[in-house]
Amino acid sequence: MTDGFELDHHGDLEVGGGLVDLAVNVRTGTPPAWLVDEITASLSDLAAYPRQDAAVAAVAARHRVTPDRVLLTAGAAEAFVLVARAFRPRHAVVVHPQFTEPEAALRSAGHVVDRVILRPEDGFVLDPGAVPADADLVVVGNPTNPTSVLHRADELRELARPDRILVVDEAFMDAVPGEPESLAGASIPGLVVIRSLTKTWGLAGLRVGYVLAAAGLVEQLAAVQPHWPVSTPALAAAIACSNEHALSEAARAAVDLDRQRGYLVDALGAGAGAGAGAGAGAGAGVGVGLYGVPRGPFVLVRVEGADILRNALRERGYAVRRGDTFPGLGVDWLRIAVRPEDVTDAFAKVWRDLRGGTESAL
Repeated sequence: MTDGFELDHHGDLEVGGGLVDLAVNVRTGTPPAWLVDEITASLSDLAAYPRQDAAVAAVAARHRVTPDRVLLTAGAAEAFVLVARAFRPRHAVVVHPQFTEPEAALRSAGHVVDRVILRPEDGFVLDPGAVPADADLVVVGNPTNPTSVLHRADELRELARPDRILVVDEAFMDAVPGEPESLAGASIPGLVVIRSLTKTWGLAGLRVGYVLAAAGLVEQLAAVQPHWPVSTPALAAAIACSNEHALSEAARAAVDLDRQRGYLVDALGAGAGAGAGAGAGAGAGVGVGLYGVPRGPFVLVRVEGADILRNALRERGYAVRRGDTFPGLGVDWLRIAVRPEDVTDAFAKVWRDLRGGTESAL
């Protein structure tokens, strides 16, 4: 625990016991059968040490970069550890609320970490000017977990400096139709983009992700990485998830998530009247606050008595993610994963029953 926040707490700790999972941001119905087949076919090669060349080439082609700008990792989590080990920042800054693993990795490596806290009243929108000018390593998520806010690429570019490492966690970017604000493949000094195959493809147990950065930065990160960090099945997944068939499926899934997220927001009673627009706060008359514009496969809501409500939902069979482990949030926040409409209908009925139709403003 750091400053009262459990940085090592993750949504998977909320699930289990037959609960319907609205706590973990992994797309339902994954991995698809064709991907399981590709991974299974690789098992006949387990006697040999894994060779990355084909997977690196596939990821490089997917993002239209040269292979020397790609580093495969055992999930995004390893990438954060490599960043913490490879670089020696004098002033590391993490923009919060966001995924806590980057800060945990930096602190574990002995770095002192400063926080820039985005405000709900501002819709959790990034203000590049809030980041200290002397920060030489900055970490930001896009779209950000848990706020679901998608920052503009131009705002992220403003954070770049010749003497700064800018780490952008794009683990959820492929859940945004068209990936309009992605910096993957961009030629920006000091930029390190981290991607994951976990969320869209349901591969949390396989551990596979990658870094996109300038060749020199990739060399620095690779220098502190163990030999053979990515398994043969994970390499097969990286290849399979980078082809045109996979990209088309991911694009369709992103469109579905857009629709399902709007359905969830409406079902929670946290639509436009509750401040869905950027910079707006909780709306009167609903008791559920939605801050900012959600673009990821989850929504963050503020609701009075959220800690009690979360436990009551568990008793009724539903797991949602507590928000008080994220710096910048507190006990009145919940993160809820986007699911298909039939799941949302059943969940929303329980949600309304437990809240008793209360319409007190936050």
